[in-house]
Amino acid sequence: MDDNSKGMTNNQSITSSSQSVLCEDYRVYRWRWFILFVICILNFSNAMIWITFSPIADSTIVFFKIDSLRLNMLSLVYLIASIPFGFIASWLLDTLGLRTSIIMSAWLNAVGSVLRNISTIDSIIPQSASYPVLLTGQILAACAQPFAMFAPTKVAALWFPGTQRATANMLASMANPLGILAANVIAPAVVSTPGDLPMALWVMTGPAVVTVLLATFGICSSVPPTPPTSSAAEESEPFFKGLKQIVRNKNYWILNFCFGTGLAIFTALSSFFDQILCPRGYSDTFAGICGAIMIAAGALGAVIAGLYVDRSKKFEEVVKVCFACAVLFGIMFTEVSRFRDQQVLIALSAALFGGFGFAIYPISMELAVEVTYPVAEATSAGLAIISGQFQGVIYMFLMQFIAQPLPDNEKNLPTGCATDNASANGFTPQDWTG
Repeated sequence: MDDNSKGMTNNQSITSSSQSVLCEDYRVYRWRWFILFVICILNFSNAMIWITFSPIADSTIVFFKIDSLRLNMLSLVYLIASIPFGFIASWLLDTLGLRTSIIMSAWLNAVGSVLRNISTIDSIIPQSASYPVLLTGQILAACAQPFAMFAPTKVAALWFPGTQRATANMLASMANPLGILAANVIAPAVVSTPGDLPMALWVMTGPAVVTVLLATFGICSSVPPTPPTSSAAEESEPFFKGLKQIVRNKNYWILNFCFGTGLAIFTALSSFFDQILCPRGYSDTFAGICGAIMIAAGALGAVIAGLYVDRSKKFEEVVKVCFACAVLFGIMFTEVSRFRDQQVLIALSAALFGGFGFAIYPISMELAVEVTYPVAEATSAGLAIISGQFQGVIYMFLMQFIAQPLPDNEKNLPTGCATDNASANGFTPQDWTG
């Protein structure tokens, strides 16, 4: 064999060896689905805890002997606590890693849920202390929320190949609204009278306890032994350096504001669904069904959009179309909810608003990571969610103060509230439609 032939053989050998190394350098593990499942259950449970009292607002007011402002504080505290804890969660996810953050979130979530149950036990907690204990449990669960909501982009980037990232993000992100859906269905079904409320709280505790066990004993590492992609193998920017890069990214801040506005509107609507519909004669059960329809349609929309952008990579086009349609159907819901006996139109507008609105969530999270690369995933996605929580606080306070007494011609008409003597119990039906 001449020297040229030998050289060609050696080069082919080196090329073959290099290709073999490249194939071995990147690998996906089935265990990624278990980690994704734990994050899904965590988001599902945390969302159930957050929205528990919204579909049974009137019964909650009677049971705990509180007014509507303190009732709404049970939802508001989630948004308020998640703003400072959002920055902490972003930093911890990027420094201590996925495993530690998920376990910490699971324990905060479970302990908070158990405290809520304890607040209803008269033999342990006197009536005067029941609401403070309830609020403390709600605050602990609220502190767990940022870890759970910021984790999807992190696990998608570290454990999943590029062709599955949007899908993984969609599955984990949609677990949160599915938890809201479950609470909207379960709470009114269990609580037919105010005395049934403790049972609903115990039902909500089940997923939280399961999550603690799965996270503590099932998640053994933050990253796979071998990364799935070249981007997963690279080091992300340090947290504070990443923040500096984001500050100068105009495209990211446009996305941040628009996504945050959409999330804030959904948060406020979910919290006040019962209080919006009840004064017009719609029952707690119907309000819960509307919330469930909105989220079910949203989950379907998110699945379709997530699968589509995974293949087409048309993130920008899909987000713009979904934003425009969500705004239109949000206006439709606001208008039809002014009137009585419009169950079909209210349910339809809620479904269409959810179908287009929820599709924005996982795509925006993935888009936030794309436009800020190589900033750490938890930082870019986390700031977008913090924007939504901050705007949500503003919207919820504004809605409470803008809400007006019912018009004189409606004050004597029947409402769908579970309490017969609403004013005496602290629940006064109001017009929330402006």
